Amino acid sequence: MFPNLFLNLRASLSAVRLLPALCFAVAAAPAFAAPKVVATITPVQSLAAMVMEGAGFPQLLLGGGETPHSYSLRPSQSRMLSNADIVIRVGDGLEGFLKKSLRSLAAGAQIIELDHLPGMRTYPNRPKGGTGDDGHGHDHGHDHDHNRGTDPHLWLDTGNAAVIVKAIASALSAADPENTPVYTGNAARASIRLRALKMEIESIVAPVRERPYFVFHDAWQYFEKEFGLRGGGAIAVSPERKPGARRLVEIRAMIRSTGARCVFAEPQFPPALVKTVIRGTPAKLASLDPLGTGLTRGPGLYPALMRNLAKSIFSCLNGTYR
Repeated sequence: MFPNLFLNLRASLSAVRLLPALCFAVAAAPAFAAPKVVATITPVQSLAAMVMEGAGFPQLLLGGGETPHSYSLRPSQSRMLSNADIVIRVGDGLEGFLKKSLRSLAAGAQIIELDHLPGMRTYPNRPKGGTGDDGHGHDHGHDHDHNRGTDPHLWLDTGNAAVIVKAIASALSAADPENTPVYTGNAARASIRLRALKMEIESIVAPVRERPYFVFHDAWQYFEKEFGLRGGGAIAVSPERKPGARRLVEIRAMIRSTGARCVFAEPQFPPALVKTVIRGTPAKLASLDPLGTGLTRGPGLYPALMRNLAKSIFSCLNGTYR
C-alpha cells in the first residue's frame, strides 16, 4: 500500500512541476488556428509571415532558386494549392503557369492577385529592356487598363510592399476574425518597418545614384524608380527569350558609351550571357537577386533582400565589390 502511495505522490508532484510549462505553452499558442496561406515566391511569403507572426506561418510554393517565369508544378505543390484557404500571387505576368491550375486545384481558396490591388503602383514592361520608357507608373486607385504588359516585379518597391501587407491583413481578418488583433497589429508594425527600410536604402545608394549600370533582364525598374537609380537597360527583355547577336552588340556599345561600371546577373539564371557581353569592356560582373535565394525564410527575408540589393549596387558601382 505504502509503495503505491509513494509512487502516486511522486506522479502528482511531477504533474504540478509541469503545470507552469503547460500553461505557458497554451498561452503562447494562438487561440484560433490561422487559415492555410500559400505564397508563390519568397518575398511575398516573407510579407505574409510579417502579418501572420504569432498566429501561423505561410507556405511557400516556389523555392528561391526557382524562377516563376516558367515552371511546372510538382504533385506536392498541387496538393499544397488544393489545401489552401488563401493563395497569394503576383499575377499572370509572373506566374502564368498557375492560371489554369488555380481554377482546378484552388477553386475554393481566396486568390489575392497583387498586380490588381487598389493602391498598387505598377509600370508597363519597358521596350527593349529599358529604352523608350516614359518613366510614368500607374496606380490602381485610378482608372487604368492593366494588360499583359505590366512589369510583374512589383514587390521591389517598399511602398508596394506596404500595400501587400495591408491587403494580406485584410484578407486574413475576414477569413479569421478571431485573430484580427494579431493581423492588424502586425501589419501596422510592418508598415513602420518598411518606411524605415526605405530610408535606410536611400542612404546606402545615395553616393552612387548617378552611376550607370546594366542588368541581365529588366526586373529592376521598381527598385530603380523608388530610389532614383540610373539603370542603363537590360541584356534580355524577357528571361525566356535569348537575345540575338545584334542585341548583344548594342548592349556592349552602350556599356562602353555610358561608362557603366557594372552588369548585374541573377542567381536564377546562368551568368554566361552576361560574361559574354562584358568581354572587352571595363564593366564588372556582379549579382542581384530579386527573390532572396539562400536567405532565411520568414518575416526578416524581405528587409534582408532589399538591403542586400542596395549593398550590392553600392559596392559594385563604388568599386568595392568582390
